[in-house]
Amino acid sequence: MVSAKKSGLIMLDREGFRPNVGIILLNHKNQVFWGKRLRTHSWQFPQGGINHGETPEQAMYRELHEEVGLCPEHVRIVARTRDWLRYEVPTHFIRRDARGHYKGQKQIWFLLQLTGRDSDMNLRATDHPEFDAWRWNEYWIPLDVVIEFKRDVYQMALTELARYLPRGAQHNRYLRSGMRPYHRDDDDRHEGLPRRHGDVPGAKRPGPERAADPVAPQTPPGTSTH
Repeated sequence: MVSAKKSGLIMLDREGFRPNVGIILLNHKNQVFWGKRLRTHSWQFPQGGINHGETPEQAMYRELHEEVGLCPEHVRIVARTRDWLRYEVPTHFIRRDARGHYKGQKQIWFLLQLTGRDSDMNLRATDHPEFDAWRWNEYWIPLDVVIEFKRDVYQMALTELARYLPRGAQHNRYLRSGMRPYHRDDDDRHEGLPRRHGDVPGAKRPGPERAADPVAPQTPPGTSTH
């Protein structure tokens, strides 16, 4: 249960973790959606906080629409993680007004199958986009493309949900070439720090644009544009 304690506008549980959902979105080839965070060179899965009174599933559908522009009729829930997966955020990534209260995130991860089309995605579904580009990548990624304090959660979520992938999609685990590891300078906002400007040439920008929160896979090669 989420306690009534707040840090700023963020609802926290009794241990200082913010309830959150993460989304692994598959296309018909079992490739995974990655979004490029607004005005940065960092990539991640969609994720976002659970509001007071929301169930994880309700929060997932809300975040899916806010960040990717998809509606419930565009996806099918394949599976979700059984329990909360937690990560702590290093103090220097936490806003000063939240230090001593906010500890990190606890997440329920959902594996979704896209039943709609790529053109259904809209990165500017709201006035506060998180992503400014997106692309499909293979399911397994090297962990060094994710910001260090989130790597364990990504590994746990991908591993737990991989059993629900069709046969043939579970090979080549963590074997992806051509992606550079995450570097601190690639994402200097993280949890509440200011965003910096920058862009990645060639990433998909589906008409209206929209996006996510802090993790940082480096720019994959061969990104394509809409």
